[in-house]
Amino acid sequence: MVEGTEKGINKVEMAKRLQTSRSQLDRLLDPENENITLAALSRAAQAVGRTLHLELR
Repeated sequence: MVEGTEKGINKVEMAKRLQTSRSQLDRLLDPENENITLAALSRAAQAVGRTLHLELR
């Protein structure tokens, strides 16, 4: 299950919503991945009914 999503959507369903592979989704969700883009994070948020907010302090 993908934490923090609508009713705990699973990774297979999230990958389908993003129109990507499960392995690509795993890279997207990997906290060690330093090559993720804001656009990719925004698409992922939208796929699970969320919005991405970025705050710099």
